[in-house]
Amino acid sequence: MQKDSGTDFLVIGAGVAGLRAAIELADAGRVVVLAKREITDSNTQWAQGGIAAALSDEDEISLHLQDTLIAGDGLCNVDAAKALVEDAPQQIEELIAWGTEFDREGTKLTFGREGAHSRNRILHAHGDSTGREILRALYAKAKTLKNVSVREFEFSTDLLVHDGRVSGIRLIDEAGSAETIPARAVLLATGGLGQLYRNTTNPAVATGDGVAMAYRAGAEISDMEFIQFHPTALYLENAPRFLLSEALRGEGAYLRNSEQQRFMSKYHDLGELAPRDVVARAIVHELEVSKAKDPVVYLDLRHLHADVMKLRFPRIYSTCLQYKIDITADLIPIRPAAHYAMGGVHTDLHGRASITGLYAAGEAAATGVHGANRLASNSLLEGLVFGARAGKAMKEESFSGFSDQTENRVLPAAGDDKESDKIKREIQDLMWKHVGIARDAEGLKKAIAALENIHPKVMHAHTRRAYETRNRQTVGLLVAKSALAREESRGAHYRTDFPKHDDANFLKHSIILGDSIRFE
Repeated sequence: MQKDSGTDFLVIGAGVAGLRAAIELADAGRVVVLAKREITDSNTQWAQGGIAAALSDEDEISLHLQDTLIAGDGLCNVDAAKALVEDAPQQIEELIAWGTEFDREGTKLTFGREGAHSRNRILHAHGDSTGREILRALYAKAKTLKNVSVREFEFSTDLLVHDGRVSGIRLIDEAGSAETIPARAVLLATGGLGQLYRNTTNPAVATGDGVAMAYRAGAEISDMEFIQFHPTALYLENAPRFLLSEALRGEGAYLRNSEQQRFMSKYHDLGELAPRDVVARAIVHELEVSKAKDPVVYLDLRHLHADVMKLRFPRIYSTCLQYKIDITADLIPIRPAAHYAMGGVHTDLHGRASITGLYAAGEAAATGVHGANRLASNSLLEGLVFGARAGKAMKEESFSGFSDQTENRVLPAAGDDKESDKIKREIQDLMWKHVGIARDAEGLKKAIAALENIHPKVMHAHTRRAYETRNRQTVGLLVAKSALAREESRGAHYRTDFPKHDDANFLKHSIILGDSIRFE
């Protein structure tokens, strides 16, 4: 049914990228921000580690750029990386002006260090709740702007495309009814796709919806093979795969194998502070050679000052304590988990996708800023910088007004979500087994064949959970096909059958459009 006469700008997603874009757009027209669930249910809310910026007296923007490029393993879009680090100080100062309370010693901001950073440049808020504090401040700012409205529990299902341009969206509202909203421009800030995998640090909403919608609408999708697996997620039976921030290792935590021996020095000169992909693969190898029945490795903070750890990581301390683990006194059992997608909707440095009227920012977008592997604490920064850039570009575009295209749709009676949930678990197991931390052609081909066989079962979605399962199938295929096409190992993409770099053929970005894939 048609309930909305339309708006100037639609922002799909209410995390850091979406809210920052909405704030930028507020003086240019009506802005509607759609949150899939509560505004607090996003990857931003869960982000513990911090936000990177070259603001200290001992740091330089050029060093932040250098660290970002090194982590990206040769594949960063240098212009995008420059935009990220050069825009960072202004964006942080703006956040502070809007009330963000970063941790300080007296009046001075405190800076921590995380893996692969050459300087202490990580800002934190309330210890390990940085994303939550930034989200609070952005939402408070957005609420002061009369042109910005935020609607929760609005599930976007597909983009409307009219005369070659995006002209709005279809959605399912909180009551389960179908609705269309015309708009002059649409920004996808839908976050990540970690729920493709059985083990993930992502919240339940991270099902790749924005990428799937953009792909079905005919937009280019890029770099989907690069999935970052966080090396340290809590691994306990009947407990969520809770992220244990890289900042723990930045503070000096050790990694120990099932025999309680430190092992990272065998794999990298930086030891526990090696890039995430190196640490994740090292842990997988230790698990494989372990003689334990259900092997784990351990994060060890016991040698660090207990009171400092409790103060520095209050959220991690209290969460682990719920599962009878005292991080200051006990070894913490961990395994890697899917964490962050470097790829997404292919955009320029101002969020423009390959279809007119469509934009993307944050984890749903692929500017090439992270290359093959994201540097720790550059994700919240990416949302801020490119959310602002996309908002600016959207309001500077010359739009003739939104289409009058409307649709009257009545959803069929809701089907049984049990079947969708069964297929969801099948996809998650496939992705974890064959398209996970270590990959090869045989496994990737099995995953692709299985996902293609699933397609007919998910085509006709009518409920939110069914749409999410459809999106998982779509995005899972994009990841698997991109991983099969890239016959090398680089950054977060590791092929056991092609373990080395192949710069001659693959020092390029993968781009999928429809059924074709190319490297450029």
